[in-house]
Amino acid sequence: MATNYLINGAEFSDNFIPRDKFISGGLWTWGNDGFGQLGDGGGNRWTPAQLGGHTNWKELQYGSPSTVASGSIKTDGTLWMWGRNNPGNLGVGDLTNRSSPVQVPGTTWKQVSISILHTAAIKTDGTLWCWGSNSNNGRVGNGQTYTDVSTPVQTTAGGTNWKMVSCGYYHTTAIKSDGTLWSWGGGAQGQLGDGTTGSRSTPVQVGADTTWKQISGGDRLTFAIKTDGTLWGWGYGYAGGLGNGSTADRSSPTQVNGTNWKFVSSGKYNATAIKTDGTLWTWGYNTDGQLGDGTTTNKSSPVQTVAAGTNWKAVAIGGYLCMAIKTDGTLWTWGQGSTGALGDGTTNSKSSPIQTIVGGTNWKTINCSAWAGYGYAIAIRDNS
Repeated sequence: MATNYLINGAEFSDNFIPRDKFISGGLWTWGNDGFGQLGDGGGNRWTPAQLGGHTNWKELQYGSPSTVASGSIKTDGTLWMWGRNNPGNLGVGDLTNRSSPVQVPGTTWKQVSISILHTAAIKTDGTLWCWGSNSNNGRVGNGQTYTDVSTPVQTTAGGTNWKMVSCGYYHTTAIKSDGTLWSWGGGAQGQLGDGTTGSRSTPVQVGADTTWKQISGGDRLTFAIKTDGTLWGWGYGYAGGLGNGSTADRSSPTQVNGTNWKFVSSGKYNATAIKTDGTLWTWGYNTDGQLGDGTTTNKSSPVQTVAAGTNWKAVAIGGYLCMAIKTDGTLWTWGQGSTGALGDGTTNSKSSPIQTIVGGTNWKTINCSAWAGYGYAIAIRDNS
């Protein structure tokens, strides 16, 4: 991997817009289609296929390992969603599932994160919006804990300085442009990180740090990376999912070993992350080989995948399955294969990375989910 150039102590990629942000591409989906989450109405599929022939998809859904709703932003700033819509998490004003993309109101969407019951998104003006299930825990962040929302509503925190948002199963976490970290929703396992196990219907700040850089919300756990490269986790510790050598729950951020972490993806009792040297690491729940270390044994501390190397660029974990892109643009998957979500033309599980059947060296961004056996994957390919 190329040398990591620093500017004022931060990586080059933190100071300049990555090339991928200027690229649009075709959207591909595969795996289970039980709720229409593949977007083409064609049923389950074991190999990747392009959705609708459109080539102007830019920003893929981010976050949660537990969802059967899909979404992506186009180059014109429009947000499109499809799949399960029971609590109104598609944001189109009703509760009807969709098997093809429908537009969410607005043309200035910048980033979106989707969970099984709710969705959160940031607009180009820096405002933060949520919709979907709000019952009992306030995951929409509008100050209520009893009314579901089927169209986007702005969080009570307001503001125009939201930078990144990630939806967990019961909660939502976001970073502001000033580097502060905020969370709301259900916190029974400590996943809000505020030192409690209660719920919050309005965003609360996690600690006083102003150096948070990247976040990822899992089922009942959360991970975040600071600008100094340290990685922190909190919430449900089952199966070693917090990566700190323990299986205990944590209600405030606890550090994972190392100071050179670049990107993290939270799963279902597990997580995966890439270091600045391009190496790929996983930990936690591993019943289907989703840690990619050649075993099905849980790990409470980070382990490197069987496919070692220093050329990993992007990674996403869907609880029971995992996928990653190398710097050469190739796409790799591993873990639970029973729904065809590994994209290799079979329904066999794999405990080490394999390349998808479509091959290619132009994969740009990825996400995957394995909620209640409805595992599927979604990705954007570069048109250039």
